[in-house]
Amino acid sequence: MKNNKSIVMVGVGGQGIILASDIVSSVIMRAGYDVKKSEVHGMSQRGGSVFSFIRYGEKVYSPVVSEGEADILIALELMETLRWINYANKNTVVVYNNEKIWPTDVLIGKRDYPENISDDIKRLAPRSYEIDGLSYIEKIGNKKYLNTVILGVISNHLEFDVNIWLETIKELVPARTIEDNIKAFNLGREIK
Repeated sequence: MKNNKSIVMVGVGGQGIILASDIVSSVIMRAGYDVKKSEVHGMSQRGGSVFSFIRYGEKVYSPVVSEGEADILIALELMETLRWINYANKNTVVVYNNEKIWPTDVLIGKRDYPENISDDIKRLAPRSYEIDGLSYIEKIGNKKYLNTVILGVISNHLEFDVNIWLETIKELVPARTIEDNIKAFNLGREIK
């Protein structure tokens, strides 16, 4: 790999972005690449924005991803997708969950949740894949596996062997959740 690649992962506190970015970073390292990762989750306990930047290649010096330079944008919440879409370009693969999580200012009536977000995303990033994550979660019975469903989707767009993904998930998720996480990952892989 001559050029480094960049992944931006975003969501709302409690959706598992940090664990998902740990899994992606570990998969990439196991595949033999240099990886740098940074994350911010300051207000995550209050439903705030959480994000992680991952850069990988033969040699990476910084985890920072500049606007317009993401190869992949992964978003677990609809408005967070739009908030971070400026990191995408016309070639970026954008995989986003269409779930709406109402921020506090919307809940108290100070702002409205934007309309037609999916249309805006698809206009700005033509290689967008909208996922109805909650419909897949119903098959597992627990919303906390949404991040792993999305990892399954993304695994179809990255060059890493599926067995590396499965080994990494088994190693990094809590032991009691391995079976459901693997099921969620495999459901995600069915989404093309």
